[in-house]
Amino acid sequence: MHLDALASRLHPLPPSCGPVRLIGVDGHAGSGKTTFAGRLAEALGGAPVLHLDDIATHEELFAWTGRLLREVVEPLSHGTTAHYRPYDWDTRGFGPDRALPPAPVVLVEGVGAGRRALRPWLARLLWMELADEDAWARGRRRDGSAQNEFWEGWVHAERRHFTKDPSKPFADLLVLQCSEGYEVLQGPAATSAKSLSVTDRDGPASVC
Repeated sequence: MHLDALASRLHPLPPSCGPVRLIGVDGHAGSGKTTFAGRLAEALGGAPVLHLDDIATHEELFAWTGRLLREVVEPLSHGTTAHYRPYDWDTRGFGPDRALPPAPVVLVEGVGAGRRALRPWLARLLWMELADEDAWARGRRRDGSAQNEFWEGWVHAERRHFTKDPSKPFADLLVLQCSEGYEVLQGPAATSAKSLSVTDRDGPASVC
């Protein structure tokens, strides 16, 4: 089966944020959220993806809840287009306005996508199942030694966040990256332990 199989489970869900089915993709930094969300969005027919890296800032690694609710969730809940200014991590400033339409399905991916304040608006919460240390090591390799200082601060901040506001216990589905595609398991918030193996259309999944 392809990721279309998972998409077919998400499309019929009742709307959770106005007319939108908001799907959260959470997990540790470096766990593969961005790649997975992109491929799932494709399987969903080109669903919009909101990257929380565009919402967070150096000064607000996790303290962006109010901005997200005000700029994104509230407009979508009223069936109107949301507008936000993506943060540029190089210039340390916000970029031009970006529109996020109230599509039938919208993916929100990033560390903290399953936070307490956002969960009431989610139709489903997916958790990338990769241990924190393994995910962080992969992220460090991806970003190179130039980002070592940033990663030191990030790891501490992420640990604090998930200690105070864990996401995994509330995940509906757990996503494991395999040599070819993904295996999707029922998460802690679900009642059964059935699994669904899904593969990408283009073959083996890349590691991000």
